[in-house]
Amino acid sequence: MFSTSKENQLSSGNAKIDGVYHNVEWLFTAFAGTLVFIIFVMQVYRIPTGSMGETLCGAHFRVRCGQCGYRYDHDFVAGNYGMVNTANPSQKLPVMHPNPAQPGSFSSSRCPSCGHFEPPLFLDGTKRLYTVQNNRVRQPFLHTVFKGDQIFVLKSVYQFFRPKRWDVIVFKNPTEPNINYIKRCVGLPGEELVIMDGDIFINGQIQRKPAKVQEELWMIIYNNDYQPARPNERTFNGHSWKQPFENIESSKWNLSEEPTAFSLSAPDGRLHRIQYNDDQGNDFRATYGYDNPMTYSQMPICSDLMVQYSMAMEDQSTAGARIRKYGTTYQGQVSSDGTMELSRLASNGQPISLLQQKCDPKDLNRISRFRFATLDRQLVLEYGATKLVYDLAGEIDASQANRQIAPQVQILGTGQLQLDHIALYRDIHYLSGDDAPQVLRGSQDTPMHLGDDEFFACGDNSPYSADSRMWNKDGLANNGKSYPAGVVPKDYLVGKAFVVHWPGGYRLKQEPIRWIPFPDGMKIIYSGE
Repeated sequence: MFSTSKENQLSSGNAKIDGVYHNVEWLFTAFAGTLVFIIFVMQVYRIPTGSMGETLCGAHFRVRCGQCGYRYDHDFVAGNYGMVNTANPSQKLPVMHPNPAQPGSFSSSRCPSCGHFEPPLFLDGTKRLYTVQNNRVRQPFLHTVFKGDQIFVLKSVYQFFRPKRWDVIVFKNPTEPNINYIKRCVGLPGEELVIMDGDIFINGQIQRKPAKVQEELWMIIYNNDYQPARPNERTFNGHSWKQPFENIESSKWNLSEEPTAFSLSAPDGRLHRIQYNDDQGNDFRATYGYDNPMTYSQMPICSDLMVQYSMAMEDQSTAGARIRKYGTTYQGQVSSDGTMELSRLASNGQPISLLQQKCDPKDLNRISRFRFATLDRQLVLEYGATKLVYDLAGEIDASQANRQIAPQVQILGTGQLQLDHIALYRDIHYLSGDDAPQVLRGSQDTPMHLGDDEFFACGDNSPYSADSRMWNKDGLANNGKSYPAGVVPKDYLVGKAFVVHWPGGYRLKQEPIRWIPFPDGMKIIYSGE
């Protein structure tokens, strides 16, 4: 016969003493269980910096563009306000950065969609921020500073399984083992890693990102759904705003009747084209709305681009897009008979077909999403539920590619078309020694060779990430030993980040605790497949 838990309990004969004892016993058991869970299973971490922005945010501003209303996150740099790096102020602050070209002045963030800057702010002797516009003193917009994203990390998982490429990993910084870092794992043991033109190459082969990771890493260049309220102001990259997509040649696209939609009525069988003007809108540099705009001119050009829109078309119609990469123009299109086609333009401008496929017929009778991208040395064409991919790896020699020829993006069509939700994106672009002098390894001239149990990690916010590319001294190890500079040793892996459960948090007024989360920021952190 088994005894019950009550029969197993110690008893002193005094009910009050027994009650207190068993409550204390329960608390210690719960504490011990929680401690074991934290040490070996899962722990909560808060993101301290913006090195993984915009995938994961450190202390940041949530900015709504004062012109077009596009929402984006922007880094809070405490030192710009005379605060320590761990500061999380309760008062609202202006989004600002010192302008080194003009002592005493500041520049704010730039909208990653319409290119709007808030006018420069000047600091006078009374420490007031203001700007003079049209003979009127204008105060800056003030924004709440939000804490870094809070994430769950699976601990000990890497004691049993090796990290996969593109995992978001937490590890001890090899140069300062008392500090935890969070980055994306891009290099694995035994590999030779090179970063060329923003892409990761392993043993000479390009490494393509899993689909869900790729979705996280697309960055906006222009979204036509967000139209500026005061386009005549000269705050859009230094000029007034106008539609960056423009008709070329004798094109018949209507770009103005409905500002957020493009339409075409041209049953003449000709392809009518509109082109994105990167002198008018945001250019193709690898910039981040999260970062200081004063560094934008130093960023390299990114040629991995994507055109996206929703489309309704009638019979005898065709819609598509063109992207120029390394001087070669590629085209993706879909026709009303269901034919999807990828092609390359010859020197005479005529398309050379590379791949064809029929789309799902159901997508032809409704509004469907169109996507065309040059991505990781491949062409990707999506229409509705159908995806067409053509491998360019054997056709492009990245080490010899002509990067001096700027990218170009066009939308094309014939027949009767209506396009909505038009947007242009770029892929993540990892900086290498070819782009930035602060990068010490991983370029074509300095490939990284990883030994056993050695990993290579990069931050998603490549220009502002102190990671494997930039560590300038050997890692610290026990017994006076060291790890090679630039590697994350297996011994220092802490765990795998897998979900943002508390993104920032805000107050209704001036409560001491930011107790309200942002549900739209709660998400799974997608990693390697």
